[in-house]
Amino acid sequence: MQRIMVVDDAELNRELLQNILKDNYIIDTAGDGEEALQKLHRHESETVALLLDLQMPKMDGYSVIEEMKKDGLQNRIPVLVISGEHSVEVEDKCFKLGVSDFIRKPFNASVVRNRVKNAVELFACKNELEQKVEEQTETLKKQYQIIQMQSEKLKEAKPFGKLMMQYRCAIMEVETKLKVLNDEFTQNYNRNPFESIQSRLKTPESIYDKLRRKGYPVTVKNIERYLSDVAGVRVICSFPDDIYRLAELFVRQDDIILLKEKDYIKHPKDNGYRSLHLILNIPIFLSKGKKYMKVELQFRTIAMDFWASLEHKLKYKRDMDNAEEIVAQLKACAESIEALDYQMQEIRDKIDSPRG
Repeated sequence: MQRIMVVDDAELNRELLQNILKDNYIIDTAGDGEEALQKLHRHESETVALLLDLQMPKMDGYSVIEEMKKDGLQNRIPVLVISGEHSVEVEDKCFKLGVSDFIRKPFNASVVRNRVKNAVELFACKNELEQKVEEQTETLKKQYQIIQMQSEKLKEAKPFGKLMMQYRCAIMEVETKLKVLNDEFTQNYNRNPFESIQSRLKTPESIYDKLRRKGYPVTVKNIERYLSDVAGVRVICSFPDDIYRLAELFVRQDDIILLKEKDYIKHPKDNGYRSLHLILNIPIFLSKGKKYMKVELQFRTIAMDFWASLEHKLKYKRDMDNAEEIVAQLKACAESIEALDYQMQEIRDKIDSPRG
């Protein structure tokens, strides 16, 4: 049977509560706070609830709660205050100290049993959940350490370094081709088709983690075979039609192979994300000949990129109480951004059109 402690300087109250609860629990009693803390420390692991009077000699109930908080007992044992008062100020003070519930005088046997039962069960669930969170946190920490160790091994491996060099070369090839198109547009149309180019190479940690999640051994061969976004280039355009014009001109080049296209502009994700993704095979020219490397090429407008950047930052904030509200607001913002992009494009067309 589980153990409960009843702490009250009035012997009659201790006897009444003991009689009410003795069929379901082992009952310890104490007449003051000092005695209660001594017994709590002796039976800490078995005690599942503390019924505590506030007004007692030697050490009152408030002091007992403070000492329990210092010792960490309050996180494991629920405290139910025995009280004849109905003062809002007393209740508020107790709840701020972490008290679970109140047992009012005169005692009603059914109410006492139910309040104690609820407090014990809720704390058991809370402690079990905290234990699971600690175990999962420890597991994730160990997984992260493994990823770190394996990624360090990847960095040191000569074939991996060679592969990363080849991906960097592929990024440079894409950037060069884009800059050539940009210069040609500037010459022919007196404006730039894009605002900026951003590129990135996946970190060894990210590569290892993604292959592991896909269920593939971490080898140089599997990186090339199963990952299409190790090398990434993002092009930020002013207007939606520039995205499609630039993408069409880029993939039309005879040495580029389009492997896959994901159009999240015409078909946005559920959260509102918009972007045009192209998975390409890009040729690089090495001392031993030509080799094709996979590169993910993304096209966004300035507004789409701003939205995606904000959404990415918020996604990794775990302690948001209003997450659903923020998701809904982001979706609404994405729709507004789409309308704004096309309105700005329409204004540009009016400016560029010859006067009637």
